[in-house]
Amino acid sequence: MKPTLEAVHVNRPLTEISIAYMQEQTNFIADKAFPRIPVAKQSDRYFVYSKADWLRTDAQVRGPATESPGSGFDIDNTPTYYAPVYALHKDVDDQTRANADEPLNLDRDATLYVTEQLLIKRDMVWASSYFTTGKWGLDLQGVAAAPGANQFLQWDQAASTPIEDITGQAIAIAKNTGRRPNTLVLTPDVFNTLKQHADLIDRVKYTSGQSLTTAVLANLFEVERVLVAWAVRNTAAEGAAASMSFAVGSKGALLVYSNPNPSILQPSGGYTFSWTGYLGAEAMGARVKRFRMEELAADRVEGEMAFDMKLVGADLGTFFYDAIA
Repeated sequence: MKPTLEAVHVNRPLTEISIAYMQEQTNFIADKAFPRIPVAKQSDRYFVYSKADWLRTDAQVRGPATESPGSGFDIDNTPTYYAPVYALHKDVDDQTRANADEPLNLDRDATLYVTEQLLIKRDMVWASSYFTTGKWGLDLQGVAAAPGANQFLQWDQAASTPIEDITGQAIAIAKNTGRRPNTLVLTPDVFNTLKQHADLIDRVKYTSGQSLTTAVLANLFEVERVLVAWAVRNTAAEGAAASMSFAVGSKGALLVYSNPNPSILQPSGGYTFSWTGYLGAEAMGARVKRFRMEELAADRVEGEMAFDMKLVGADLGTFFYDAIA
């Protein structure tokens, strides 16, 4: 009898490929939307100058042999930040490591896994800090018809006017703060809806003929950048059927001024205070370490990330929620 296929070949792992659902780092929004401020201490104070004082002028014509007008400004030193430490570990036991086939590298995989978990958590904290109602100077709700006060026609409606809605709010924010919004953050479904909106397509079809990328949308909305929050997460418990959703889940849009060069006397809608003084943590207040757990006959790969997402200029942003049905 001839040898069977099963007799001459035993299935083994392919060393060239493995499959893991790691996300692209560009999917995550938390490290892009607002500036990062490295801090040496877990908590501290920061100063807020009075907007009313800085945007008022007391300058007057000065007569001969008279004093110049005097003026001043207030400083609020009560605001604080606190950077909690988020942590997660994955154990790699000796027996499983010794028995693992190529191309598995359990120590590498544990490091990537822990890092991915922390990045997802960071985007979730970003969403709850910034991408929701009750945070910014104005919340605008999308409705299917007849918008009233603090409402707009949802952008998947044929008669909607997203360009006017967004640029109109940009003017209102600039008038109130002296800073024109430079950043528009979208969820993927809102981004996809805007790419197909007739008004936006009509603005470019006779000029560039380009598809409506984030760069093209930025030009149309007169902002420096359009960011899309692509990160996803599974909301189900371990072992249960996966329930996938976007980490920034609201069907919304955030129009905001985000300072590209944070420094003293520079406003911004938000800042991320990263506790870089925590035992050698890197620029985002994160570190991954590996250490021996002899009682478990395993090595532990542990990740930590210490940060505070702080909304510091509510009047520098407008949140559009229920932007599509």
